[in-house]
Amino acid sequence: MIEKRTVYFDNAATTPLDAEVIAVMLEAMQRYFGNPSSIHGPGREVRSQIEKVRKKVSQLLNCSPSEIFFTSGGTEADNMAIVCAVRDLNIKHVISSAIEHHAVLHTLEYLKANGEIELSFVNIDKCGRVDFTHLELLLNRDERSMVSLMHANNETGTMIDLDLIGEICHRHNAVFHSDTVQTMGHYAFDLKKTPIDFLTCAAHKMHGPKGVGFIYVRNTVKVKPFIHGGSQERNMRGGTENVYGILGLSKALDLAYEHLDEHQAYISGLKKYMLESLNAAVTGIEVNGCTDPAESLYTVLNISLPAHEMGDMLLFNLDINGIAASGGSACASGSSQGSHVLAGLGIKSDRSSVRFSFSRHNTREDVDYVVAKLVELTRIKETV
Repeated sequence: MIEKRTVYFDNAATTPLDAEVIAVMLEAMQRYFGNPSSIHGPGREVRSQIEKVRKKVSQLLNCSPSEIFFTSGGTEADNMAIVCAVRDLNIKHVISSAIEHHAVLHTLEYLKANGEIELSFVNIDKCGRVDFTHLELLLNRDERSMVSLMHANNETGTMIDLDLIGEICHRHNAVFHSDTVQTMGHYAFDLKKTPIDFLTCAAHKMHGPKGVGFIYVRNTVKVKPFIHGGSQERNMRGGTENVYGILGLSKALDLAYEHLDEHQAYISGLKKYMLESLNAAVTGIEVNGCTDPAESLYTVLNISLPAHEMGDMLLFNLDINGIAASGGSACASGSSQGSHVLAGLGIKSDRSSVRFSFSRHNTREDVDYVVAKLVELTRIKETV
């Protein structure tokens, strides 16, 4: 038997807080107690800290501070982009895909059911790549549409080319929104160059705190407040700001970009090592999503194992052995339904699919342990 250890390979669901982020937040909790909307000294001090973070974020993304609005996370940011665009930009037709995050899909399905939009799904191939010819055809149907496609799929890691799709949307006078929750802090963004109208961030995907994120809204796009009840975020989102979360987000993003190339190389190496180890140790492994590193998020590896009777127990058995992984989006935990992403890609439902997602805290020893356990577990199941 292999000695049991604990391995966390579910970083696409959430990441552990960085020690430096914790330190910044603890200091903020002790020091910055004022309400940032108050005009007295303690309030002004906190307001100053929030605006410093806004400036820092805008510098890292090469945009204006006035284009960054803090939210409670990626789900709120996605909802804000979609709902405000439909409501305020006279959008009647939205183009998306069947494998988007539920923060996008459920919002679009609600607007469609409410009679506010026509919803079209662009064709995708078996890896989840967009059919650009079909996208152009859909864009030609209306004078002004909205396109909502995530930068990297949270389950398979397949990526889109933001610049290319942004250019297509620009040619067709379409509004372009992308859920960039999985890629923010993992890739460089140049929003002066990329023709995109809305993108989103959740701090907890990059070793920051839960419950805080931001939305980028291009300054040529004029939308009204999403949450009412106060003049915060320059009248765009009512409610007292999550000051400690915002400062934690700032530190997490700063650390991510300070070591971007180093982390990318290290984690990419881990993913490559795991795939090579799996292929050498387990017969019949299939990768869900793209295998080309240029088209695949380097933090995510989604695999399917050959069909077996106890396949639905695989995640449970991994958990028993101290391995945290996912069979689908953690945001859908508690649901009895299978992955809508894998179904949308036509992945066979009789195969066990597991998403392993990595961070800079993982090691090759973690990979070795997980691969050895998979070999052990699949051998047990094959003899059942």
